[in-house]
Amino acid sequence: MARTLLRRRKKSLSPGDVTVSDQPMVRRAVSAAALGNTMEWFDFGVYAYLAGTLGKVFFPSSSPGAQVVATFATFAAAFVVRPLGGLVFGPLGDRIGRQRVLAATMIMMAASTFAVGFLPSYASIGFAAPLLLLLCRLVQGFSTGGEYAGATTYIAEYAPDQRRGFLGSWLDFGTFVGYSLGSGLVTVLTLTLGSDGLESWGWRIPFFIAGPLGVIGLYMRLKLEETPAFKQEIASAAAARGDGEGQGEGQDGGDPVEEARQSGKGRLKEIFTRHWQAVLICMGLVLLYNVTNYMVTSYLPTFMTVTLGESDTTAQLLVLGTMLLVALAITTVGRSSDRWGRRPMFMGGSIALIALSVPAFLLIREGGILFPAFGCAILGLLLVCFAGTAAATLPALFPTRLRYGALSIAFNISVSLFGGTTPLFASFLVEQTGNTLIPGYYLMVAGVIGLVSTFFLHETAGQPLRGSGPMVETQGEAREVVARSRVEEGRNARDLWLRLWHPRGGGKASRKPGERSGERGE
Repeated sequence: MARTLLRRRKKSLSPGDVTVSDQPMVRRAVSAAALGNTMEWFDFGVYAYLAGTLGKVFFPSSSPGAQVVATFATFAAAFVVRPLGGLVFGPLGDRIGRQRVLAATMIMMAASTFAVGFLPSYASIGFAAPLLLLLCRLVQGFSTGGEYAGATTYIAEYAPDQRRGFLGSWLDFGTFVGYSLGSGLVTVLTLTLGSDGLESWGWRIPFFIAGPLGVIGLYMRLKLEETPAFKQEIASAAAARGDGEGQGEGQDGGDPVEEARQSGKGRLKEIFTRHWQAVLICMGLVLLYNVTNYMVTSYLPTFMTVTLGESDTTAQLLVLGTMLLVALAITTVGRSSDRWGRRPMFMGGSIALIALSVPAFLLIREGGILFPAFGCAILGLLLVCFAGTAAATLPALFPTRLRYGALSIAFNISVSLFGGTTPLFASFLVEQTGNTLIPGYYLMVAGVIGLVSTFFLHETAGQPLRGSGPMVETQGEAREVVARSRVEEGRNARDLWLRLWHPRGGGKASRKPGERSGERGE
């Protein structure tokens, strides 16, 4: 028993175990990561708002409903290859670094989006036109497979523990700003050019803008440094091998066991054998967030115009207003998750999604402006509960050495199967059944899955990331963390002594109710 208790004893932290964040670098990291998300969702906003127009340009022989389904099928095709991008970029980011992979994904994403603006129409080259559109979407999807997981990992590993929710929420702030910019631009083009001008040539303008945005984002990402957590992981791996030279992982002097563990195949095996519970929780939370997200951002404009017969301008303005509401509220939700915890935010949002999804769509289908505006606002407030919390919650599920890869795989599998296919399935089910409340029922199912996933989620607000020491903002905070750790070690030593000499409850009696010993991240 003595050996068991000694093994479980937690050592106190030393000043070297606590990282003090570089605030200017934190701001640059958040800005560069958020800009990449802005560019990605600029494309999504444009594509969602131009779904009807793109259907006419690339699928002119179909009926209006079939055109929308075909356009969203092309949209969903990008999500088929996202897991492949995650399998490539995620483990690569754990081996060579987050910064270099994020720069590569930015180049691919900007180039493929920019290329869409140059595609000839179906009238010009026939069936080759939709095939070229599909190719561009596949490249976008492949690059996006390493984008969100890498950006969340990068911000999480730079953010102080007490502010990870607030800083992480800026990543998804970039998401909705990008969507608002893309959808706002399409709305302006619709008003100025009309349907004929938009269908003739105006649809190309938003895609041309993606080129300069990508250049700016690439420049910002090339100026970034590697995260402190990744540097510590590389240093620890080098020290464990005894080489002291920081060689690349996998070069361990010939140990076949360690080589297998550090290889891409070894990492994948470790993710699915040792961290399968975290993978499932991550997939459930991602499903909850992304089904709600794509239902509002990608499907809702088409639902109101094609299904309900609202004017393009009315639908676009309503969804654009919803996105602005989400953008205004998202950092407040992120800050609240730092204070109250990640679990309460996800759990409350899941319950509200189950209760309010159908009423929201009942309001939207009433027509006019007032009732649909209330319905859209409800959906936006439900979405922000997940959007403001996800970027701080998901990276904390996995240890540093596997974080990028595990998060990329879990995130992209869930998005591909459930998130990106939401517009396709929702439009198909509505067209087949004629029931305009199908989207509300769809969201209710997502809410149930999210609630179950949240039940198994461990609270991580204010805690170090797994595999890392504490991260604070100032030297004063670092001294406080070390001092608290030493006090906790003293309490642990007292309890250990009492348990050794009074094994029938001496340790329990000496501890105040509700008191726990602190411990470092795994």
